[in-house]
Amino acid sequence: MDKEQLFDQIHGGLIVSCQALEHEPLYAPEGGVMPLMAKAAAQSGAVGIRANSVRDITQIKAAVNLPVIGIIKKDYPGTTMYITVTMAEVDALVGCGVDILAVQGTSALRPDGKTAPEFIREIKQKYPNQPLMADIATFEEAMACAEAGADFVGTTMRGYTPETKGIDDIDLAFVAKLAQECPAKVIAEGHIHYPPQAAQALGAGAWALVVGGAITRPAEITARFMAAIRQKG
Repeated sequence: MDKEQLFDQIHGGLIVSCQALEHEPLYAPEGGVMPLMAKAAAQSGAVGIRANSVRDITQIKAAVNLPVIGIIKKDYPGTTMYITVTMAEVDALVGCGVDILAVQGTSALRPDGKTAPEFIREIKQKYPNQPLMADIATFEEAMACAEAGADFVGTTMRGYTPETKGIDDIDLAFVAKLAQECPAKVIAEGHIHYPPQAAQALGAGAWALVVGGAITRPAEITARFMAAIRQKG
């Protein structure tokens, strides 16, 4: 699908994040688990999938006919950046056919010293037709990444950076401000634990939203139930 068709496909809809890292219970070295999660999401009306690693993305695209937001998570010494940090990872994601390439758009520098906007401009020069999402935490980061060419800004990192530490709920006022002022389309992501919050995020002006932990991470869901039970007891 072309870019406009992609925009229309996800508009007002739920994108389900289907990820499991090596230390998590649903991780399997051979894969195969996340495509089942994606099938369940598609069956219930999801408009897209967010996935990590070439292996999982390839398996998911073979299992469901939905657009995929693709990332590669990897730690690098000397930086807090970990979501699609280098051009090598961008090349791998483009090569496996991601519909939307997502990169971290926060203020930390990459290992080569580039800022997020500089990295986005480099990607757009190399892959001008590749839709791109910047995972940001602040208004300033969103505006800078949009100016650099990001098609989408996601609130993915809000609450997970030094500047935004302590924010542990979906920031609807932040979503609304981005929707009103940022030229990129806004994807609400992060801290969306309950269905009413999802509806509120769309009501605040988000183009689409991503939910992961509340749907595809049973250990996190169980932990929330247990915390409530312990608090009451």
